[in-house]
Amino acid sequence: MAETSTSTDTRPSVSAGIGGGRRRDRAAGPPLRKPRWPKAYAFALVTGAFFLLSWLGQFFFQLVVQRNEASQDGQAFAWSEYLPQFLASTFENWQSEFLQLIWQAAGLALFYYWGSSQSRESDERIEAKLDALLRERNLDPENP
Repeated sequence: MAETSTSTDTRPSVSAGIGGGRRRDRAAGPPLRKPRWPKAYAFALVTGAFFLLSWLGQFFFQLVVQRNEASQDGQAFAWSEYLPQFLASTFENWQSEFLQLIWQAAGLALFYYWGSSQSRESDERIEAKLDALLRERNLDPENP
């Protein structure tokens, strides 16, 4: 069944885990270590890589379009005209994306706070479920 360590036994205690498996007690094992930097920030690194790739793609394809339009009009390509246009389109995209994100986050939080029908499960309903579970286990819900 379960082994426990005694005062003369220096082995870490092992107890039966879920499903009959064995698990090591957290106190007996080595202390938790922080993950290495790339693993700890993997999501941010991947998100940053996606951001840079998409921004470079926008830069490249918008550059191609600008050069093609300049050649069709018989004009020379000018970086002084391209960079402001690129930055304006970048900020326009960011503005629409951040506006959408802020609306989703703030709007959902506001609706959750107001208790909209999509996000509400009333306190009375939750309490009734808990009372039913307690009664099912022969516990008094009024006197825990």
